[in-house]
Amino acid sequence: MNRRNFIHTSMAAGAGLATVGNLEAAARERERVGANDRVRIGVIGCKGQGWSNMNSHLKMSDVDCVALCDVDQSVLDQRASDVEKIRGKKPKLYGDYRKMLEDKDIDAVIIGTPDHWHCLQMVDACSAGKDVYVEKPMANSIEECRIMQAAAKRYSKVVQVGQWQRSAQHFYDAINYVHSGKLGQVRLVKAWAFMGWMKSVPVLPDSPAPAGVNYDMWLGPATKRPFNPNRFHFNFRWYWDYAGGLMTDWGVHLIDIALWGMKASAPKSILSIGGKFAYPDDAEETPDTQQALFDFGNVSMIWEHAVGISNGNFGRDHGIAFVGNNGTLVVDRGGWELFPEMDTDAKGMRNYKMEMQPKQTPKGDALLEHSRNFVACMRSRQQPVCNADVASNVCINAHMGNIAFKTGKRIFWDEAKGSFTDAEANALIKANYHNNWVLPKV
Repeated sequence: MNRRNFIHTSMAAGAGLATVGNLEAAARERERVGANDRVRIGVIGCKGQGWSNMNSHLKMSDVDCVALCDVDQSVLDQRASDVEKIRGKKPKLYGDYRKMLEDKDIDAVIIGTPDHWHCLQMVDACSAGKDVYVEKPMANSIEECRIMQAAAKRYSKVVQVGQWQRSAQHFYDAINYVHSGKLGQVRLVKAWAFMGWMKSVPVLPDSPAPAGVNYDMWLGPATKRPFNPNRFHFNFRWYWDYAGGLMTDWGVHLIDIALWGMKASAPKSILSIGGKFAYPDDAEETPDTQQALFDFGNVSMIWEHAVGISNGNFGRDHGIAFVGNNGTLVVDRGGWELFPEMDTDAKGMRNYKMEMQPKQTPKGDALLEHSRNFVACMRSRQQPVCNADVASNVCINAHMGNIAFKTGKRIFWDEAKGSFTDAEANALIKANYHNNWVLPKV
């Protein structure tokens, strides 16, 4: 079933979802939806993408935001005000997500915390009877990915991961073209993210946590360290304690599409090189320039990222290219297009090996469609387009790239055993929890 048919079926099952495209119209439509028919959502981690996800859900007339949880009181106050402006009522506020999960009135939670928190909060939410929309990347380690995947199954919960490209129709159309065979044998897939907007992160001294911030709760299971503004809010992505840099941040979005097009799950081997080449003396830990090569046997996948420059492959700052014998298909968030190969016939004439067609452009709001899919599946009890199985496999592949980088070796994967053949690499599969927090058992 393709995404268009899946959404149509799920939406039919979830009658009452609004099709309005703005918050004011959604508020008017909401008056027609009875209180018992509304989906009640709480948010854990409200500043950035967690709020973007909640804001997207509030465009649906049958969704209410009933609770917010954050370790930063200033963020809680701001988002409570935002919800009140949209819905006319302030949600309940929490500083500890475990207290929020005790609320029986909450149907689902959106998790927008740093990556090192995803596993604990997702498993706790599922065990508390909540469906979950968790931000990408799914987890901060391969071990956590497996635990989260198991939790979704054990507790029979609907789990959507925020790789919203899975809800963009033009990505489906592009992958259908790849699967049609018109490209010929696809022998190489490239995925890349060149982030020209990213500047150097200046080295800053440690300092007291800002007033109103529960820093111990922010650290959670991560290594105990003094507060540093560079490690807080957005920039946590560039520190191994909390995340995996661009390999897991943008990588899961784009590697997802690559694996989908290849119909692949796990590589046979991986190697990776790179380092801090753009800003060697800044405060980041993760590499600002990195390449990883994944060997899938009959096709290779190359991931590469770079910060401070935007001119990536095919003149695009991000994308996925499927390179076939007859031509190459390139897809990104701006659409997809073909680059046919040329051949010379017996008369010496140069001809395209495949048909030409104009660039295909995206339509609609993919994040909103992703949110609609989650709510529809809460009603139908089907699994969403980017469920725990899909997202776990993608996230594991991204972590493989980082593990290869950290070891500096070509590492080999035994899919049957779910482990590497190298002891050093296997040690990096594990999640290491600190500060009396314990890795969930499912």
